[in-house]
Amino acid sequence: MMERFKDYKTLAFERRGRILTIVINQPDKRNAVDDDLHHDLSRVFYDAHDDPDSDIIVLTGTGRWFCAGGDMGWFQECIDDPAKWRRNVTAAKRIISGLLELEKPIICRVNGAAAGLGASLALLSDIIVADENVVIGDPHVKMGLVAGDGGAVIWPQLIGFARAKELLLTGRMLKAGEAAAMGLINYAVPTDELDGKVNTLADELASGATWAIRWTKTVMNLELQRLSTLMTDAALGYETVTNEMADHQEAVNAFREKRKPQFTGR
Repeated sequence: MMERFKDYKTLAFERRGRILTIVINQPDKRNAVDDDLHHDLSRVFYDAHDDPDSDIIVLTGTGRWFCAGGDMGWFQECIDDPAKWRRNVTAAKRIISGLLELEKPIICRVNGAAAGLGASLALLSDIIVADENVVIGDPHVKMGLVAGDGGAVIWPQLIGFARAKELLLTGRMLKAGEAAAMGLINYAVPTDELDGKVNTLADELASGATWAIRWTKTVMNLELQRLSTLMTDAALGYETVTNEMADHQEAVNAFREKRKPQFTGR
């Protein structure tokens, strides 16, 4: 029954009744995003949508990591090879649309840091439950990039424009408790209560009226799909421009050299 998911390189899959868990599984990279993970994410939500053996999806990461954004080596590859970046733009659009078009409820089990695309994966889910010790944020600007892969769409819808602008323009990371208090995520719970909370929510949904739940979600997501259609091409277009700028290269260099970047506005 896992035939549909057998050729994924960076994702693992588990079933518990009608609940399908998708596990980001790159422990050697702390679940950072590279070409393989980006490609897998661009199709997994469509496969989950078509999976006849599940009604509820749980998204999480392996071990102590959820998804802490882009891998630095991958960033450098995309700077050196603009064609690679352009291919990733198409994949990024599919990740966002895949999440928003999936009718089955998605519970995000945030077991480690969620940054950049990792934060977008969490926030574009339907119910977000985080370990109280983790941090979440979208530090695209700290890498000299536009927040193009969903952040500019979803953050203002969850916490309003004033807070979203402050957090996206500074790239500040939030503790899970702060995120829950402002309504960015649903719950921040102690580590030893994370699985229990996620399982309770998943079981409650799985025992409900399947199609009423699915289509209620579908109706609510129509506005997010409309906003994504309006904004995502522009957001990824601007992000493409910043990928080619000196400030992004400086951010990558600084991260690798463990120093503060010196941005020049170029």
